[in-house]
Parts: sequence; C-alpha cells; structure tokens
Amino acid sequence: MMALKDADTWETVMRVVYPIKDAEQTLPLYAIDWTRPHVAETTLDSRIDMRRLEFGSMNQSTLQRIMRHAGSSSGVSCDSFTVLNRNTTALKNHGHMSGCTFFNAFPASYWRRWTSVKMVRFTADIQGNAKINVFRSTGRGLMYPVAEKVVHSPQEVERVTVDIPMTGLMDGGYFWFDAESLDGEVIISEAAWSVPQNARTASKSTTMSIAITTFNRASYCMNQLRAIAGAPALRERLDTVYCTDQGSDLVKDQEDFAEVAADLGEQLTYIQQANLGGSGGFSRGMYETAKAGNSDFVLLLDDDAISEPESILRAIQFSDYTVRPVLVGGGMFHLDNRTMLYTQGERINPQRMWMYPSKNMGYNHDFSMEPLRDSPDRHQRIDEDFNGWWMCLIPIAVVKKIGLSMPVFIKFDDIEYGLRAKKAGFPTVCLPGVAVWHQAWHDKDPARSWEEYFTERNRWLAALLTYPDRPPRMLVEALYGDASLGLRFVYSAMALHHMALRDVLRGPQYLVDCLPTKLGEVREVRAKYPDAQAQDSFEAFPEPAGEVEPPKNHPSTMKSRYKAAVGLIAKSFIKNANPDKAVRPDAAIPARDAAWTWLAFDHVNSALVTTPDGNGVAWLKRDNRRFRKSMLEGYRLTRRIEKNWKRLAAQYQSYGITSMETWAHIFGDK
Repeated sequence: MMALKDADTWETVMRVVYPIKDAEQTLPLYAIDWTRPHVAETTLDSRIDMRRLEFGSMNQSTLQRIMRHAGSSSGVSCDSFTVLNRNTTALKNHGHMSGCTFFNAFPASYWRRWTSVKMVRFTADIQGNAKINVFRSTGRGLMYPVAEKVVHSPQEVERVTVDIPMTGLMDGGYFWFDAESLDGEVIISEAAWSVPQNARTASKSTTMSIAITTFNRASYCMNQLRAIAGAPALRERLDTVYCTDQGSDLVKDQEDFAEVAADLGEQLTYIQQANLGGSGGFSRGMYETAKAGNSDFVLLLDDDAISEPESILRAIQFSDYTVRPVLVGGGMFHLDNRTMLYTQGERINPQRMWMYPSKNMGYNHDFSMEPLRDSPDRHQRIDEDFNGWWMCLIPIAVVKKIGLSMPVFIKFDDIEYGLRAKKAGFPTVCLPGVAVWHQAWHDKDPARSWEEYFTERNRWLAALLTYPDRPPRMLVEALYGDASLGLRFVYSAMALHHMALRDVLRGPQYLVDCLPTKLGEVREVRAKYPDAQAQDSFEAFPEPAGEVEPPKNHPSTMKSRYKAAVGLIAKSFIKNANPDKAVRPDAAIPARDAAWTWLAFDHVNSALVTTPDGNGVAWLKRDNRRFRKSMLEGYRLTRRIEKNWKRLAAQYQSYGITSMETWAHIFGDK
C-alpha cells in the first residue's frame, strides 16, 4: 500500500468539470443542490415489483395520495453554488451541493468490471470552512458514506484526499462527493478521480484520431472543430481529426475555417469525397487512421452533435486501463431538452432484429426531474450490444481484426459493427459520464422519407452477417412492417421496402457498386407516389371534411398490435377504396398522430397529413388494390430471402464487404 501513497503512481482519469456554455440548460448534469435522498421502497425490497396492482380496489383517497406524491417534486435546483470556471465552483454561505450527477459521479462499477483497478482516489482543493462527504452506491442504488473531511482554511487552499477500495461493485455503483459550507463562501477547485498507474494495460501514452463526416452541415461541423481545438487536455492525446466533407456547402468555405485549421495545424486532415453517407464518411476516417498507423484509437463523432470534450478524454483514458480491447460508447442527450438522456446503451432483439434499451433503463430519462442519486435503476451496471455512432471510440486493433463499416450509406452500420465486434470478442461499453447532445428522433418519421429504404435493406443485411446460420423470425415482423405502412397510406415506403429486399437478393457486388448512386434511385422511386408529393400550404388541397380524434388506447404489446392489425388488414383485403374518386380529404391528421400508429386512419379513406418537419402537407389516399398487391409482394420477397438465407449469408461473408481492400476500391485509393 505504500506505493499507492506516492503521487507519481496515480493518474487522473476523470476530472470534475462544470459547464461554461449553455450552463442554464445543462448544469443539473454536473452538480445539483443537495437534498435529502429519496430511497424508494423497491430499492430496499425488490419483491415489491412482483406484486400485482389491483386498480379496481383503489379508492379515491388512495388515488389522491398517489397524485400528491407524483406532483411533489418540481425537479432539482442549482442555487447553492456558482460556477466560476471549468474546474471551479463557489459554494454560497451554508450552501450544500452534490456531485452525484451524470457527468461527475465516478462510474466505479464499470471500472471494476472492465479494468484491474482496485483503488480509486478522490482529490479536491478546498478554500473556506467546509465539510466534504464522499459517498458510494451499490447496483441497487443504496448509498453509503465513505469519508467525511472537515476543512477550516479560509485564507489558503487545502487539498482533500480520499482513497476508496473497489469493493461491492459487481452489479453497479458510483462514487461521488457532496460539499457543504459551514460558514461563508467555499471555493472548490481541481476535483478529480484518479487510479493507480500500475493498473494500466497500455504500455505507452496512447493517441486517437477523431473521424467526423459531414454533408452540408458546415456550420455544425465547425462547432465540433472549435470544441476540439479549444480543449488542450484532449489535444495532448489527439493525433488527427479526419474531417470528411461529402457535401456542396463545404466546411473549408466557412468564415473561420482557416483560423481553426491553423490552430489545429497537423492535427487536422480535411478530405473531400463523393457523398457515401455516414458509413462512407466514418469508414474513411477509420480507413485513414488504420493506414497511417499513428493512432491507437479512432473516435467516430457526429458532425451535428454537441460534444462535451471531457467525455472524449474520459473514453480514451478508460480504454488505457481495460483488460481487453473494448469499444467505448457515449450516451445521447436530447438537443432540444438538454438534461434528458435518450439512451445509454442498447441491445438487439435477435428475433426481431430491432433495438431496445438495456435492462430497466428505458429511453428518455430526465436528470433535472429524476437526479442520479434518486434513480436507483440507473446505478446498475448494464451490458450493451452496440452504441450509436453519434460517439463511439474504437481501438485500431479491432479495426484491423474485423474491418470497417458495411458500405450501406446510412442506418444499421453502427448496430452491425457493434454486433460483429462483440462476436469477435470486443464488447461495447457505454460508459456513464461520456455523452454528446444530438437531435433526437421524436420529430422524424423515416417511413415518409427516403431513409426507409436503407433502414429495411440494412436491417436484413445486418441479420445476414450476424446470424448466418439461422434467420431471425422476421417474416411476421416484415409483414407487420408493410401492413403498418399500408394502413397509413404510405405506399411509397412499401415500395422502398420491396426495392430493399430485391437489392439484398442481388448480392454483395451490387451493394458495393450502387453505394454512390443508390440515394438518387431511391428518391426517384419514392417521388412517384402521392404520399411523397408534399405541398407547402394547406391551400393547395380541398378543405378536409373534419379532423380525426387521436386514438386514446394504443395496443401495448406486440401481440395486441398484431391482433389489432389483422382486423384492419382483413378489412383492406375485402373492401375496395379507389383513390381516384376522392373529392376532398375526409380529415386532417397531424404528423404526430400519423407517425407511429395506423389507428388514426381506421375510419378515413383519405387525409391531409403534415410532414414530420412541419414544413409541408400531403394528401394521403387509401388504395386497397395497391395495398393487397404490395402485401403479397412483400411476403413473396421475404420468403425468398429466408429460403436462400445460408447461401446469401455465405456470399456476403466471403466477399469481404467490410474489408480495407473493398473500401480502398470504393474510395478509389489504388
């Protein structure tokens, strides 16, 4: 233990930081006012969740008590302290703050699971009269005090140091500190979490490249470059930023590009190429990194995400200590609700070939309403299958072993890569405290865009590559997908589905050859359908007869959805509705109601439906003959793929569509 007392044997792997920009939107992710912890009864007794609720026996007073409890919290506050700079806060007189937050609580259970670290050190510089409490939690969300340090040093800085053993963390748990002013203002600075360097698995100081791909989002991409250029600690570990520009609104033409490029110097490599989508842009960054041979890691980073630079540094520092190479993923916060975490790690349902959130986490957790300390489920350590490529750190050793992305333009490239890496022995770790802010999906409807083609095609390709010996049970899933589109009158998406299945059957050579041109073909096919012909004004169409009341009760399980769909499908097969006879729309349906359910279309034969972006409206019409024909075509194509599953899987595997050589051909790098 004497060696651990030597400061030279410790390495800071997580600095406690605070937001300077947009602090009013993001501060609850970094520090909050202390409140008395709320320990849920389920935290103490997990058997409670096994009891069935009897709503029929609930009386009015019980209901009112539940509603009072539900409305008792107005969210966290951040009034007892002031952020002075990136690493310093000032605690007000008798203020009390907590660092049990997403970005500043140390994810101890992840370090326990994936590294050989046995001890963690917390340090902080304190000036003033203060009490510093260090806590730990378990995977159940139970909290225990570790140490209490009282400081009386109003004139000079005193360093607080606490060593914490890594025990009791297999199922989950965090370390964090709380600070209380005993009298007067307290300055807290340079707080950090450190680990013994002798647990490091990297034999040298590792470096990374950052791969950013952009298409006509020049201003967003510039924000990323500025953030990286303005992070000195990050740049010490940075080899090169590969900025792959695939658009016509070029990043290099931005007003301050020359200044940022000069600042980055040799740490920026700017590449222009044809639009090969996200898979082509990210693969270019992976390809150039592996080819140059100067970096140990490549970080894939979305151009339109807002980064927390400290997250990038934490990802590589965590990777320095993992006992085997892993992909380190970052969570995704909503860009329009900055304290809401969309996801921190996802799994794949192998039967449906569709994603779902890990364990009990769910999607969309708002830390401003449910802080980490009062969210026991979020203290669990979770395992993942993949991480979205809004932010994902990949060891070059993994790239050399399993190759690059599928050449698929967009969609499912990140999912398939995570599954491929996992199969090769390289799991994905979605590390808490690592995340970006990104535009979420709630104002999008892929079915009403060209993206639906790539989603469907690449989903099948990912299944072929991941499960070559046995097809997932996707026949019912595919038919349900077609039916849900047809019942919403989005016949263009059904056509794109079938185009996708035909292209899967054409084999790997076609997949590679069509990469630069497929988007244009998809758009051309889609444009032929009425549901794709949106106008910018309601005045372009006859006045609708009425409005549709949004469905109140949605089917809550896949079984109930299938059951409800069968009745509507049968109705569409029996009855005829000729779209040419529609004189005026039966109703107007908002994009929100039209996006995720076909129930809104049950009693109408045509409707004006606004586009998901709110900039247009289209007249969608029921066409039962087209629906029947399309459903039968979808069944035929799906059965054909299933019958030829092993042969197709072998073709794609043997072709090497993810190899460096295949991508060199695509890039024209002879």
